[in-house]
Amino acid sequence: MKFESRDIHVHTLGPTGTNCEAAAHYWLERRGVEEHHVTLHPTLEDAAEAVIGTSSPHVLLGCVVYPGLHHLVFKNLKDLALLECFVMPTHAMVVAGDMRSQRPRVATHPAPINLLDEWDPEIVLVDSNAEAALTCSQGATDACVTTSAAAASAGLPVVKDFGPVPMGFSIHAPHGFEA
Repeated sequence: MKFESRDIHVHTLGPTGTNCEAAAHYWLERRGVEEHHVTLHPTLEDAAEAVIGTSSPHVLLGCVVYPGLHHLVFKNLKDLALLECFVMPTHAMVVAGDMRSQRPRVATHPAPINLLDEWDPEIVLVDSNAEAALTCSQGATDACVTTSAAAASAGLPVVKDFGPVPMGFSIHAPHGFEA
């Protein structure tokens, strides 16, 4: 079955402000989809569950550096097919919040953890870069590794800006669908 541009619904990692959300809108725009149907999930595993077994054209958008993407692919091999991969620059990746204490508590998704190499923080792992910003803005941590969009939305001061990162994203759909 061929996707009609107007019918595509993307499921990906949230909350709002993730690079996956930006990539979903980018991918839909490239396809000429005017109304963007993007649903954000706490994890890509949850997003995959939402796509599996759908009878309409729902796709999963993953990030190539997402920890466990290989598990998602092989665990769901009978249900999902990899349709496409593309590269786009992420939002600027930043360390935001307050890094002045001797050993700050820093929320981060596992993927960009190495951006903290110049510090010796106490790491608090979360499920997405946007969740890291929310965790910090709620006072659970001193700082976070996040996207510039999520830091701005949470009102966090940027300590260090690493700029956009060229990143790979993947599109997966139930078998029988073509992008």
